[in-house]
Amino acid sequence: MSLAFDESAAPILEVREVAVHFSGLIAIASMSFAVPEGEIVSLIGPNGAGKTTAFNVITGFLKPTGGKVLFRGTDLTRLSSNRIAGLGVVRTFQRTSIFAGCTVFDNVLTGMHRQGRAETWGALLRLASVRAETERMRAAVAEILAFVGLSHRADELAGNLAYGEQRLLGIAIALAADPKLLLLDEPAAGLNPSETEAFMGVVQRIRDRGVTILLVEHDMRMVMTISDRVVVLNHGRIIAEGPPEVIRANPDVIQAYLGQGVKHAKG
Repeated sequence: MSLAFDESAAPILEVREVAVHFSGLIAIASMSFAVPEGEIVSLIGPNGAGKTTAFNVITGFLKPTGGKVLFRGTDLTRLSSNRIAGLGVVRTFQRTSIFAGCTVFDNVLTGMHRQGRAETWGALLRLASVRAETERMRAAVAEILAFVGLSHRADELAGNLAYGEQRLLGIAIALAADPKLLLLDEPAAGLNPSETEAFMGVVQRIRDRGVTILLVEHDMRMVMTISDRVVVLNHGRIIAEGPPEVIRANPDVIQAYLGQGVKHAKG
């Protein structure tokens, strides 16, 4: 189906007729949507709809069978995942990826590697510029931990954190890579209601820092509360796109995904 986008906000990401086939199995038939800069856009759909596959294509972990992905006009389709991350497209994964035996601070410091500008030989010689760079990075880590509410856990081993805190640490590590577009893959999975509420606030504040967000999430209350727009996938095809209030009332979406639970997504 042809989808209309708000032309008042320039897209930071454009997915154009992307298809993914695996030995005759169609994971994504033909997918086109745009993510305007400065917005929170949620990609939702039943299990197996193609959401994580879409994330893998956007971030270079999977090459599409057809179509292209543009980030600020640059074609990402044939770039490596490292090159794509270097452009500012950063993702989290469904499973929290942390270094359990390292401190919370050092976990976030590892995410700063893309920002480091000092040369290796300089590090070996301990030049003043390298020391200044190290101090800059450590100050940035402290600011990120304060932002996500983990300053008091900075010296704690990451493996000792509660599950909800580990999810926040995953976000902090992603922020350390200085994303322009942050892809969050089911970040609220396994959180209790109070943790989810706090997490929604963190995601909104990330957007307020100027980071555009593409979100995959099954918690419909979270999706409908924080999203500027929602894209709905079903059987590898987009069946609807628009602001949350439009998606709530769309009969195709209700039949395919939301069902009777649509009333719980209000608010």
